[in-house]
Amino acid sequence: MSMHDMGYCPLISTPKLEANLGDCDLRIFDVSVSIEPNPKGFGYITRSGYEDWMKLHVPGSGFLDVVGELSDQSSSLGFMMPSTQVLADVLGERGIGEDSTVVLYSRGIPMWSTRVWWMLKSIGLRRVLVLDGGWDKWIKEARPTSVKACEYGPDSLSLRKVDDMWVGKKQMLDAVEKGKPLAINALSPAVYSGEKNQYGRAGHFPGSWNVYYADLIDASTGEFRKVEDLKESFRTSGALEAEQVITYCGGGISATVLCLALQLCGQDSVAVYDGSMSEWVRDERLPLKLGNQP
Repeated sequence: MSMHDMGYCPLISTPKLEANLGDCDLRIFDVSVSIEPNPKGFGYITRSGYEDWMKLHVPGSGFLDVVGELSDQSSSLGFMMPSTQVLADVLGERGIGEDSTVVLYSRGIPMWSTRVWWMLKSIGLRRVLVLDGGWDKWIKEARPTSVKACEYGPDSLSLRKVDDMWVGKKQMLDAVEKGKPLAINALSPAVYSGEKNQYGRAGHFPGSWNVYYADLIDASTGEFRKVEDLKESFRTSGALEAEQVITYCGGGISATVLCLALQLCGQDSVAVYDGSMSEWVRDERLPLKLGNQP
């Protein structure tokens, strides 16, 4: 299944994936993680979805562990992007080569799929797709499932990093102070306004707009909303006209739902602040603003 057959759109529908299940260049991965609020304080407790994948999955699919192998284990922050080489080694070992078409799926809101989609794009992989509606839609439609182990043989990858897809704390502070690039917070309105203190210090980066990631998904199907509706979600912030956009959230995960939605709307100049709130709140000198205005 080559991208040329489809015109590049970052999403693949459940019927289209089912129709292409036997393709030899197709690499399908479950990237699910389950999260629950930390009962002992701020942030979340995460658990890899590996055991759920073992019980049942899309036929032929493998599992990529975002908590472990796809996060920088040397960082004190969770889920930080590892080095290109580490990532290339893991992906190659799992059967992803330069000509592979990679399809990612997860359970619930697609933020884990969009996170891995963004990571893979940022190391130069071109053919990466997110299953629209994910595992939940696949199951609801009674599409084929399997318990068989994945049989992708190893492949090799030589990758180039696309630097402008990530920003660090310094660049983020610079954007806050200058008012550009335009920043968008993907968290819920209650967390954005500071009404709910999820990360230890409440509020949002001064000047940043709020587009809640869950509002970009159709709750009844789990799919991304239609492009006209997505454009409407970004209208107030001016994100679609901006020269560049930085998205952020709690830990650089749900921010990538915005990245995919922005791409569907034709905005290609987007970067993710990988450390997001989790890193920002640790430095008391960094500003946070309360209320529902940027």
